[in-house]
Order: sequence, then C-alpha cells, then structure tokens
Amino acid sequence: MIQITFFENGQGQIIQGKVGQSLMQAAAAADIEGIAADCGGTLTCATCHVMVRDAWLDKMPALSDDEDGMLDFAASARQPNSRLSCQIKLTEAMNGLEVDLPASQY
Repeated sequence: MIQITFFENGQGQIIQGKVGQSLMQAAAAADIEGIAADCGGTLTCATCHVMVRDAWLDKMPALSDDEDGMLDFAASARQPNSRLSCQIKLTEAMNGLEVDLPASQY
C-alpha cells in the first residue's frame, strides 16, 4: 500500500492507495471531499486537480499535452505544480506522497 497525504486548509488526511491505481481512484475510495472526479478519470474535466508538493515532483509521470491543456480549465488557478490526479498512477516510489487540494474544483 502507498501512503498519501491530502492537505486542505492546512489539515492533512492520510489515506492508502494501491500500486497501479490512480491518485484520483485512491482519493475517491477514501472519500476525499476535495476531489470531485466528475468524469471518472477520462481526462475530460479538471475536477481532480491537485498540487503536488515540491519534494515529490520528480516522482511524477510526465505531463501529457492533453493533461496540460485540461489544467487550463481548472476552477482554481493553475500552479506550476498542478496535476490532474487521474493521470498519476501510483508507484512504490510515491509512498509518502503529499498533495495540496485547491480551494475549489468548481
């Protein structure tokens, strides 16, 4: 299992995910309220927007052109460390991952 901490308004919530599962799927399974995931991970919305903390950026998969474009439609302002959690497949190297949730997904 992969340990992930989601931070919202300064509060951290630790959840467990499985290798090969997307970060969005792990968040949905753990009822993380700040992840709406309206499209279910089909990369047609930006309601699973997260900001990956700097220490973890080098562990992330490459940003695809489609993800890059969709982030421009996120409800909260895009940051340099913004990602769509549906596009992050969990690996062993991500154990301890920390991400911040935006103020809003809508």
